[in-house]
Amino acid sequence: MATSQISIASNSISRFTNFASKPTSASNLFSIRPAIPRISTTRSLSVNSVANNQKQIVKDPISEEEDASSDSVASFTPDAASIAASIKYHAEFTPSFSPEGFDSPKAYFATAESVRDALIINWNATYDYYEKINVKQAYYLSMEFLQGRALLNAIGNLELSGPYAEALTRLGHDLENVAREEPDAALGNGGLGRLASCFLDSLATLNYPAWGYGIRYKYGLFKQTITKDGQEEVAENWLEMGNPWEIVRNDISYPVKFYGKVVSGSDGKKHWIGGEDIMAVAYDVPIPGYKTKTTINLRLWSTKVSPQEFDLSAYNAGEHSKAYEAHTNAEKICYVLYPGDESREGKILRLKQQYTLCSASLQDIIGRFERRSGRLVNWNEFPEKVAVQMNDTHPTLCIPELMRILIDVMGMSWKEAWDITQRTVAYTNHTVLPEALEKWNFELMQTLLPRHVEIIETIDKELIDTIVSECGTEDLDLLQKKLQEMRILDNFEFPASVMELFLKEEESSAVDSDFENEIKNEGDGIIDQVDETSTKEDESVNTEEEEEEEEEEEEETEEKVIKPKRSELLKPNPKLPAVVRMANLCVVGGRAVNGVAEIHSEIVKQEVFNEFYKLWPKKFQNKTNGVTPRRWIRFCNPELSKIITKWTGTDDWVLDTEKLAELRKFADNEDLQTEWRAAKRNNKLKVASLIKEKTGYVVSPDAMFDIQVKRIHEYKRQLLNTMGIVYRYKKMKEMSAEERKAKFVPRVCIFGGKAFATYVQAKRIVKFITDVGATINHDAEIGNLLKVVFIPDYNVSVAEALIPASELSQHISTAGMEASGTSNMKFSMNGCVLIGTLDGANVEIREEVGEENFFLFGARAHEIADLRKERAEGKFVPDPRFEEVKTYVRSGAFGPYNYGELMGSLEGNEGFGRADYFLVGKDFPSYIECQEEVDEAYRDQKRWTRMSILNTAGSFKFSSDRTIREYAKDIWNIRPVELPGK
Repeated sequence: MATSQISIASNSISRFTNFASKPTSASNLFSIRPAIPRISTTRSLSVNSVANNQKQIVKDPISEEEDASSDSVASFTPDAASIAASIKYHAEFTPSFSPEGFDSPKAYFATAESVRDALIINWNATYDYYEKINVKQAYYLSMEFLQGRALLNAIGNLELSGPYAEALTRLGHDLENVAREEPDAALGNGGLGRLASCFLDSLATLNYPAWGYGIRYKYGLFKQTITKDGQEEVAENWLEMGNPWEIVRNDISYPVKFYGKVVSGSDGKKHWIGGEDIMAVAYDVPIPGYKTKTTINLRLWSTKVSPQEFDLSAYNAGEHSKAYEAHTNAEKICYVLYPGDESREGKILRLKQQYTLCSASLQDIIGRFERRSGRLVNWNEFPEKVAVQMNDTHPTLCIPELMRILIDVMGMSWKEAWDITQRTVAYTNHTVLPEALEKWNFELMQTLLPRHVEIIETIDKELIDTIVSECGTEDLDLLQKKLQEMRILDNFEFPASVMELFLKEEESSAVDSDFENEIKNEGDGIIDQVDETSTKEDESVNTEEEEEEEEEEEEETEEKVIKPKRSELLKPNPKLPAVVRMANLCVVGGRAVNGVAEIHSEIVKQEVFNEFYKLWPKKFQNKTNGVTPRRWIRFCNPELSKIITKWTGTDDWVLDTEKLAELRKFADNEDLQTEWRAAKRNNKLKVASLIKEKTGYVVSPDAMFDIQVKRIHEYKRQLLNTMGIVYRYKKMKEMSAEERKAKFVPRVCIFGGKAFATYVQAKRIVKFITDVGATINHDAEIGNLLKVVFIPDYNVSVAEALIPASELSQHISTAGMEASGTSNMKFSMNGCVLIGTLDGANVEIREEVGEENFFLFGARAHEIADLRKERAEGKFVPDPRFEEVKTYVRSGAFGPYNYGELMGSLEGNEGFGRADYFLVGKDFPSYIECQEEVDEAYRDQKRWTRMSILNTAGSFKFSSDRTIREYAKDIWNIRPVELPGK
């Protein structure tokens, strides 16, 4: 087995793909030119106070000349004066703006660069120490990291919010106003990316050695605008002014190859040659922990090609597009998150993104492992030093890529490489939706990644052998079922050895059939002889019963002829493409598979991957999601945080959320309830201002704030919510002013979320919500009794405002379809009462906060299949109130837009886009009756406040700190590493 070390010198030749690469040197991992000039040739950092020209020397925490006992992170807490001086310094000497003036955007950049100085000291120390002790690390690979704004989070974690606020006041600015200048990083879209960011926060806070790896998207998903036509998409401009939090590592770049061909060399190895070569360049973002010096890293990859790829002769000849074609092809990989994949080009671009993430990250991880190992690399120790977590199926190519590097570059045998891979990589499943379990066209993948397809084919062949060995060949029906469900390659030829098993069965059946026919013919002869002795009258008689029996026998014979042979069923369908089932590859190649909520993990085991679960039950785990209490209570809801600290007697709850349970003792205390309601109302006032700013609508802070914010999707059922609002509105219109005031509690119904650009039905739902809002909000007769607001371009910053102000939050997905959800946890933490189905983490939230503090409705997960079957059989009878709403919508009450397609999707018994697959009509009666219970509860503000307090008190389980501890213990096998400090 090869043990030679990959060169770590800059500009060295990489052996990962046998073409040029620029991996980094160890000493340069986090070494950058500091904002304040150095005054020494040693590794100390000097901080120059512009205000008074004083110099403070911060001793470097790690020095090779010192022994381990002297390793430490310098303890230096800046005051407002030194922070103000640092901000002024960056405004002058690290300029992103012209020297004139010092307005808010410029103040933001200078402030962020000042904070980054503090982070870099901890950042360098963290990884210097990890390098020194060669600790095992977890590497979290995700296509999304939805970070949100970094400034307030960073200074909060550094415990410098007060000094920074004072420093900016001295400079003529307000911290909150300056923080608003920061755009949200457009690196994600929904819960997947937000979860990943929460995990990084918890990893740093709990001192776990870890990295995040992702893609540096130039435009993110898109910026959503709402017009009279509904949702429109424009390119996100988050990088337009630059990003002060990132540091480009031009010395850290890795080659990534596409296309080409695979040849066998004289050395016996496979070589992937030719094709299209690009470079992945590292951009690093520091992730600070709370009340700790530990600062971990999020490494984002951007793509480019070398200047030599620019065709100067073509450019001079006027063929400009041809001249920079290679640059365009490379750069567009990182333009957009989830490019539309309706076209072949879109599919190729998505696959390129996924492979870029996997290849660059693994090269980086392996290079670090080799560097830390020294002269002699023991590859058997790789899984003891490295844990790779795939966040959903997007990073699945980690499996064949790691195999390719270990076999083709490191010279390992298949067995050695497969053992290492299976002990290194783990997979988190985030969905039960079939369309979200990625399947890649085999031919497309073979064209783009020919060597990886060879490896996947071998893995698939070994899997088939394992299934046959474990299942046996006695029950071929069962074997066929397992093979068709579990194979990685779908609609693909089976190996000859497998086909022979079924052909032998058919041959045996044919022999048996011939033998039976012979016996039958002999018997017929005997019968004929007997018949000859019969009377002529009997010969002429042919009863109706005998004729019917003969007809049935003929039909059975016809059926037997028509029924296809099993071997035919196993052959690929030439009308359908062969595909690679990425989720199956994850399960086969990973050491662990986890769902993200208890109910979801059971569905994963019993339905999605049941055959795999029966084969490898120990692989499957549950890791219920969590969210960071720092960002999602402590920083976004400071008023509530102060109340929690006051009544629990400590602020330890920020790190130990189990202390939130102490609030249960005071849930009926009138003083606490008064303070609680006051904090909620102040947050509602802020949201009322936000709504006015974003939409122009004026809403009353005295109304209930009813919020549903999440990705727009049919299974999340924003349509159910909106139809419930329409029913409410119609009933109001049928009543007198006195009646409706007595019947209904005033509500502001708030929506937010993006519909994917090519998801037509989701965009119709957005249009429907905005049309309903436009009609209701301008109805003077209804006034403040009901308002409907769609906040455009929903993101983390909007969530940080909405969630603290929420009173009712809707988590109403069709049962069994939401893996977990994380927004439900954030709402509950902030004292919001949930209305929802028994789906995802709702199940566990309801258990923790108390059934009486959760509004439950709708069908249960185990009922869904039978309900859909009932619908297909034409047995479903819709509730009259549901039909009433559909008729009202079609009447044109909400404008001239034709909602026939949208309403039609809720009708019929079968067919694509029909038959109400997500059971809106089935759950509608239960939903509106539950909403009546909500109104009743809200009228009793003492009861409602108690419910709110108990939601916060019961949310302690849903901290991402708890989730990360479980991952670290059960999957990654890593332990906290605290930096030595003074």
